[in-house]
Amino acid sequence: MRNQTVKAAAVVAAGLLLLSACSSNKEEGAPAGGGNDQSCDTSKGTLIVGVIAPLSGELSALGKGIQNSASLAVDQANEKCTVKGYKLALQPEDDQKTPQLGAQAATKLSSTPNVIGVVSTLNSSVSQSVQPIFEQAGILQISPANTADSLTKGDDPASPKRTYKTYFRTCTVDGYQGPFAADYMVKEAGKKKIAIITDGLTYGEGLADSFTKRAQTDGATIVTRQKIGEKDTDFSGVIAAIKPFAPDGVYYGGQYPQAGPLSKQLASAGLNVPVMGGDGIFDPEFIKLGGKEGDLATSVGAPTDELPSAKAFVDAYKAKNYPEDYSAYGAFSYDAANAIIASAAKVVDGKDWSDDMHADVVAAAQDYSADGATGPVAFDEFGDSTNTTLTVYQVTGGAWKSVKTGKFEE
Repeated sequence: MRNQTVKAAAVVAAGLLLLSACSSNKEEGAPAGGGNDQSCDTSKGTLIVGVIAPLSGELSALGKGIQNSASLAVDQANEKCTVKGYKLALQPEDDQKTPQLGAQAATKLSSTPNVIGVVSTLNSSVSQSVQPIFEQAGILQISPANTADSLTKGDDPASPKRTYKTYFRTCTVDGYQGPFAADYMVKEAGKKKIAIITDGLTYGEGLADSFTKRAQTDGATIVTRQKIGEKDTDFSGVIAAIKPFAPDGVYYGGQYPQAGPLSKQLASAGLNVPVMGGDGIFDPEFIKLGGKEGDLATSVGAPTDELPSAKAFVDAYKAKNYPEDYSAYGAFSYDAANAIIASAAKVVDGKDWSDDMHADVVAAAQDYSADGATGPVAFDEFGDSTNTTLTVYQVTGGAWKSVKTGKFEE
């Protein structure tokens, strides 16, 4: 399902109904943004910013942070009359972290009139099914969270080639994140015998690959590499497989719903060693599910609550009283939504919107440059973020604490 393309279906009526709901929803913490200053001229109608993320299910803590942050950007743009003559509305779609539902959501948004761009997606494996749909429709897609290198550079690292000109991302990639993690685990945490466990999905496998290569260069030994199912809850089998190797650290490529219980079960089995993962485990839910003191994670960017550039975003987010935290990708989602809005505003500039303008919006995004919540926001020739900052976090006193922020260096 990861690379399946889906033929667009006619869902204009459903899109218009949802648009109406988005435009009128004013309740506190409501999922759709759309409030605007009454002095703004909105006589030309409504334009839509789409969102595709897991809004229900085990990764909803991350997905709701993405949705709410994009909603905040839409509300602020309406208050500032950013797109001349138009009101903006948010249309969120739930992918439940599954490629099939992601493809259905992309098809729906591609068939909905007046969509100027989509903040999409959380999971790299879901984005593989979404990218070709938006490419065919010509609609701008900016991800706040996809980190798999192949999404922008293809499957051959030696010969990178951009496949989808409509796809961009505001976060950095696993080609930097994995080595950054390895340098910390080997050189600073002093781990020399490391077991690798992955969930077998695009994100986890790619991250583990880049970690492994760098860890070996740093002098560590990868004692074994094992795989679990993304829905597994009992990890006794894989723990029994790695225990004879007596690793002094475990690196996990995957998400927090499995990583938290895995850490707890490792300790219970006598392997009380640090578990480290990427941004997929960097969430308070990891700790609630069993993540223990000393466990480690990397995440994209610098800590949001420590960034001067993010203060206005954090204050505005809190003032909205959303039920959920902005989480790991909120600031990246906010920056992605603002890039979409600014690109569309540049193209529209008082003219009547036409879906024929999609190509111009994509071109405007390629040239986009601004100071965002996460720092400088711009895109390279592959659509990747030019901001490659990363942070290592450690579970300390029952919470994630940053221990190192910087950029990966060869």
